[in-house]
Amino acid sequence: MTAPARVLSITTHRVVTDDVATEREWVLAAQAGDQAAFGWLVHRHQRRAYAVARGIVLNHEDAEDAVQDAFLHAFRALDRFRPDQAFGAWLHRIVANAALDLTRRRKVRDADELPETVSSPFRDPAESADLRQRLREGLAALPARQRAVIVLHDVEGYKHAEIGEMLGIPEGTARSDLHYARARMRDALSSFTSED
Repeated sequence: MTAPARVLSITTHRVVTDDVATEREWVLAAQAGDQAAFGWLVHRHQRRAYAVARGIVLNHEDAEDAVQDAFLHAFRALDRFRPDQAFGAWLHRIVANAALDLTRRRKVRDADELPETVSSPFRDPAESADLRQRLREGLAALPARQRAVIVLHDVEGYKHAEIGEMLGIPEGTARSDLHYARARMRDALSSFTSED
């Protein structure tokens, strides 16, 4: 069963529905001042934006703050967005930068556990609590930029060039950060894997 199509009017007086509208059309409508169109874009990207922020800041409250700041910044900067770009990549760059800014402002972090009420589509039920704790501790020990790179690459699936663009660093630096982040994570998990 499919959800009923919402109708969105676009400034050209053309009407499109969720079923046939491309993201580009939604972006154009939002740029023309249609707040419902921007709401649709937020709805479409909020879960992945949260995952990106959560991987960088490590706790739920800060991730929510970073996502909220990022969506506000994106709304204010929407007129500068070029619709021929991928909106998701542009938005996730803003989210990553907002999360990194928040991390910089709050240098000492306590890594809170993700509440059980927040669903995680990547959660492996066979995963032990000890492994999750060691992963959390390993990520918390990484410098913020390395943590951002490993989350964006290994969890979110972005390529090195995309990560470099999102974080405002050269592609080679993204590759290097990923290499060092993985090495540090291997060290953090080495005693865990040798116990098996």
